[in-house]
Amino acid sequence: MSAPAGLKNPAGAVRGMGAGGLVVEGLVLLLALLPLAKLGHGDNAAAMWVCGVLAVVCFALCGLLKHSWAWIAALLVQVVLLAGGFLHWSLLALGVVFGPAWVYVLYVRRSVYANKPD
Repeated sequence: MSAPAGLKNPAGAVRGMGAGGLVVEGLVLLLALLPLAKLGHGDNAAAMWVCGVLAVVCFALCGLLKHSWAWIAALLVQVVLLAGGFLHWSLLALGVVFGPAWVYVLYVRRSVYANKPD
């Protein structure tokens, strides 16, 4: 007789998926600092600060996904990236890439929690 299908720890799986997405986003933000510095001719200081701060926030939120407010804070990171498009177009591009990815993460989270056995 086989075990029933499903996740043994759905909350942990969802947190792991969210943390993985935040780690990738944080690394991409850190990697974006060098092109901003080299190609900006010194006028991208604000965009570089936004990138650096958002990378630190992404890494910090990885450990805080136990709390429901951290999921909303992670979504706000995407909004700040989109708004950062006013500082440099590359921040808007990163927001366009990671925004839908994070919306998908939230969709999966809602789906997993909706299908939890009682």
